Amino acid sequence: MNKLVIAGCLTAALVLPTLAQAREVTLTTQLKPYSGNGAYLAIYLTDANGTYKKTLWVAGKKAKYYKHLPDWARGGGAAAGQYDGVTGASVGSGETLTVSTELADSLIDAGYQIRIDSAVEDQRDVRADVVLPLTLKGAGQPASGSTYVQSLSYDL
Repeated sequence: MNKLVIAGCLTAALVLPTLAQAREVTLTTQLKPYSGNGAYLAIYLTDANGTYKKTLWVAGKKAKYYKHLPDWARGGGAAAGQYDGVTGASVGSGETLTVSTELADSLIDAGYQIRIDSAVEDQRDVRADVVLPLTLKGAGQPASGSTYVQSLSYDL
């Protein structure tokens, strides 16, 4: 019995630190100047194949518009209002959105990507407006967006 307890303690001592290792990541998204209402943005994590893994932030509080963020909405697989991310107000033309989240160290340099889907009322819905690999080397290096997003960068 004592051997089982000791083995369990040793296993926990080895496994728990690796599970708990995470770091704060600050994401900065700069929007291009455009005409129209505030943009809805879904900032989410995918694996190297582009498969949805986790929502990091959603800018825009009305869940009925989330369908206009197509790859994120489909990848999340949850009913409207049940997504796994934190939400805030939409982001206006030329504005900057800065948010912080925690990510496991094991995701960095492991092929994961940060993506943003974007949409503006009565304008285009954009899949993967920007895609940025999550790497130590890429921290602080902005990536350009294709439509509404001017740039996305992250700091570890």
